[in-house]
Amino acid sequence: MNHDRHHPGEHAGSGNEASMQQDTLKDPVCGMQVSTESPHHATHDGRHYWFCSTRCRDKFTADPVRFTVSDPQAENGSGSAHHPAHSVHHPDRPTHSVQTATSSEMPADTIYTCPMHPEVRQGFPGHCPKCGMALEPIIPLEEEDDSELKDFQRRFWWTLPLTLIVSILAMAGHRLGWFSMATQTWVELVLSLPVVLWTGWPFFVRGWQSIVHRSPNMWTLIGLGSGAAFIYSIVATVAPGVFPDSFMSMGRVAVYFEAAVVIISLTMLGQIIELKARSQTSAAIKSLLGLVPKTARRINADGGEEDVPLNHVHVGDLLRVRPGEKIPVDGIVTEGGSAVDESMLTGEPVPVTKRVGDPVIGATLNTSGALIMQSEKVGAATMLSQIVQMVASAQRSKAPMQRMADVVAGKFVIVVVLIAIATFLVWGLVGPEPSWVFGLINAVAVLIIACPCALGLATPMSVMVATGRAATQGVLFRDAGAIEKMREVDTLIVDKTGTLTEGRPAFDTAIAAAGFTPDEVLRLAASLDQGSEHPLADAIVSAARAKGLPLVKPADFESGSGIGVRGTVEGQRLALGNTALMDQEGVEVSSLRADGERLRSEGASIMHLAVDGRFAGILVVTDPIKASTPEAIRTLHASGLRIVMATGDGLTTAKAVSAKLGIEEVYGEVKPADKLALVDRLQKEGHVVAMAGDGINDAPALAKADVGVAMGTGTDVAMNSGQITLIKGDLRGIAAAREVSIDTVRNMRQNLLFAFVYNGIGIPIAAGVLYPFTGWLLSPMIAALAMSLSSASVIFNALRLRSLK
Repeated sequence: MNHDRHHPGEHAGSGNEASMQQDTLKDPVCGMQVSTESPHHATHDGRHYWFCSTRCRDKFTADPVRFTVSDPQAENGSGSAHHPAHSVHHPDRPTHSVQTATSSEMPADTIYTCPMHPEVRQGFPGHCPKCGMALEPIIPLEEEDDSELKDFQRRFWWTLPLTLIVSILAMAGHRLGWFSMATQTWVELVLSLPVVLWTGWPFFVRGWQSIVHRSPNMWTLIGLGSGAAFIYSIVATVAPGVFPDSFMSMGRVAVYFEAAVVIISLTMLGQIIELKARSQTSAAIKSLLGLVPKTARRINADGGEEDVPLNHVHVGDLLRVRPGEKIPVDGIVTEGGSAVDESMLTGEPVPVTKRVGDPVIGATLNTSGALIMQSEKVGAATMLSQIVQMVASAQRSKAPMQRMADVVAGKFVIVVVLIAIATFLVWGLVGPEPSWVFGLINAVAVLIIACPCALGLATPMSVMVATGRAATQGVLFRDAGAIEKMREVDTLIVDKTGTLTEGRPAFDTAIAAAGFTPDEVLRLAASLDQGSEHPLADAIVSAARAKGLPLVKPADFESGSGIGVRGTVEGQRLALGNTALMDQEGVEVSSLRADGERLRSEGASIMHLAVDGRFAGILVVTDPIKASTPEAIRTLHASGLRIVMATGDGLTTAKAVSAKLGIEEVYGEVKPADKLALVDRLQKEGHVVAMAGDGINDAPALAKADVGVAMGTGTDVAMNSGQITLIKGDLRGIAAAREVSIDTVRNMRQNLLFAFVYNGIGIPIAAGVLYPFTGWLLSPMIAALAMSLSSASVIFNALRLRSLK
């Protein structure tokens, strides 16, 4: 069904960042940022407190004095945000996460949140208490803090040679003969110490945090697995006599330093890659902020002019905008006229004529004439600033993709730890002598075989291979969440300009009036337009040159303040522009009026040419549909997708394009907030929504959609806001992305199955379940081999994605 002039509605987000901060405060138990709307609250000594969870509330009510000695809610005042310069130490809060900041280090209103858990908010940097991920500012800081990335890179590269040496010694040291086996054990210990205790220290801290916060995660597994291997190996090195002779191998008790250091080095490499990728999530907002001009030319009361910083512009100031300059702020034209390119915000490829009384938008480009404007909205009130807020809000509101490994990680680690403890106790209490040594060895074997290598590689390996495969088809995935989610999409919203169409004006045809020929109309118009910088003029000149028509330099060229141009060519007085210009010239265009109206209804831009006061014909410029678009729309329709067009262009133009492509649901003249509201409405109706667009005006909707698809031929802001980029701007890539998504998720499930089958078989054997029947025990060496095999099976299975078509 068609939706004539229907707007999806204005952005319904309530409040702004400042009001959000005024309604948040600190949980007195864990220090997490919470809201007064939290259902978990309690009263003590006449004061009301809010909590992030029932557990924190119960802790508080059991011993309120313990948590109110230094009361952050009291310090900040009821309902005020925690200032980062007033960090408070809580008894249950790890001391390393308590940081103090001065006003010179960061803005007082900076709020940090977790990308995976948006409900975690605090006024200073740190790590998420739920998943251990580094927190990042909601609105990116002007100078990005990359200290953690640099720290991790330093730890990784300085200790990587040690990891390689330890691995080589473990695999081939007995053949190399550099040391006796007893000496080699001590060498491996010395070389492993910096890797484990320095490089791996952040992981052990996060693993400890996961235990303190009762939130088991992958850091718990990494800490336990690598820590168990390392501690066991130290004991085997320092006190080999405590182990039975059955654990001797090549003249020494088997040690597993290589398992510990390889796990830590690979994990650190993964963190470096992740931090680099996460640093680009703020690129969309930074690109938007980069559009704003740094200065404005202000006209003072005495008539003098001066260039002032943009933050010195106030509402009501008169500003001069010269040709080629950006409009500094939102306002209204008070003098002059020009064509303003608003495509960066509206998506409309044709510059909009601006005359006295017309509104102008900050950061748009004045292409031709000079303007004097009066500022009406400055700072955070401008349209560009509001789009920045919408993009940030959409990024925060998007629920993070829960990967399949994370769903089971918490329960898995608890089960593994319980099995290891049970193994130690059962062997120690009822096993053969030396029972406690057997218990220790078997418990370590359980922890080693349950090391999260295969589980941790299950999804990243699939994602790595899938992204490479997709890139060969012109599809770039920003993250694993997009790969997992794309297969579930049932509704696709597409922008018109630059997405369905080429996004730039192109000459279509010339229709001549009586006494003229089409080529003559094109030649004269192109000759005159050589003096114009308008994109429509460029399309006409390019078409004439492509046809080899001889162009003549115009004389007496003048711009008609956005309604057209005038000049002299070969002694003939020419006028080229819209009907308003023809009226000024007294030229009657009735002979082709019907053709012009028909072409306009089909989405074309029409210009009229007059020669010496006589109507010569019309020139038609269109934004052509991409050659690949019809096939792409047919393919997407065939796959069952509901396709909706939402464009800033006029509804007549939008309908003309949609009719050619078979798109029935159309929204025209929509603003960025309208597109965002449309996405939100469809999501609330239960649809999984993908948004495809190429402009800055699409950025909020791209960020809000379940999957944002940006055209690689569009703006950087759009590409940074989307999770998928189609390099060639070809919508057929969406169908390819869906196929990649389906294959990849299937592969992930297979990898997880492999990982759990190994654990399901290996853990009981490592625990000694078969010993009473067969006498078999799984030494830590065999456990490490099984762990390696499980990782290898995951890698080889993921590599199969390269050959799938």
